Amino acid sequence: MMGKVLVGKKSDIAPNTMKKFSVEGKEILLVNTGEFYAVDDTCTHAGASLSEGELNDSTIKCGWHGAQFNCTDGCLVKFPATINGLKSYKVVVESDDIFVEV
Repeated sequence: MMGKVLVGKKSDIAPNTMKKFSVEGKEILLVNTGEFYAVDDTCTHAGASLSEGELNDSTIKCGWHGAQFNCTDGCLVKFPATINGLKSYKVVVESDDIFVEV
């Protein structure tokens, strides 16, 4: 546990969008659904960057093969094969600052 890492401002990531950050050597996807969530950016199926996929409500869809993950907890929502979910991270918002606990 490295602690809280500042990843940006609330204004950096518009509602219903997602943005990739590099935090302590990890590629982390920050998602704004009205609430902020953070999960690993790398799809557990074939290694695609999920930041290049789509966000529908709280579901992240991988742009390569369509795997779907819940951004609130990283759990696999839908895919033809069984693959691992994503590691999720606690997000802390203080004033306009967004921190991720890694």
